[in-house]
Amino acid sequence: MKKLLAPALCALGLGIGASFGAQALELSSPDFGNGFAITAYDPDAPTGSGWWHWVAYDLPATLRNLPSGAGKAGAMPVGAKQGRNDYGGNEFGGACPPPGDKAHRYIFTVYALKVDKLEVPTDASAALIGYMLNANKQATATTLAMYGR
Repeated sequence: MKKLLAPALCALGLGIGASFGAQALELSSPDFGNGFAITAYDPDAPTGSGWWHWVAYDLPATLRNLPSGAGKAGAMPVGAKQGRNDYGGNEFGGACPPPGDKAHRYIFTVYALKVDKLEVPTDASAALIGYMLNANKQATATTLAMYGR
């Protein structure tokens, strides 16, 4: 079984650094390698539509990194929000592919937005938030992690 994603990610030990310069937006994480909003999506989940693990938005434009564990409920910077994931919660839901399934891709994306706040209901789905992110993006950066068990 492939295990290419650090176990810390499954335990919500996610650390993300993002920087937005004149030329590019960069996303990195010491946990799995290589102002904003952040999404974590598994396109390989056996649902027919993938699986949203995390949607964080309304992050301050001055934010340059999030410490490990920032995706836990109540751990985000002041004013930041976490949207509903496909587990039904408003926090980072760790990687959990079905046992014996192929390794899944986990796509983490950071968005630099042209608005300070997204105008979405507090109970908005990840799909609606994703639509608004794409409608308001200035730049994005992604990194891919894989995990199987």
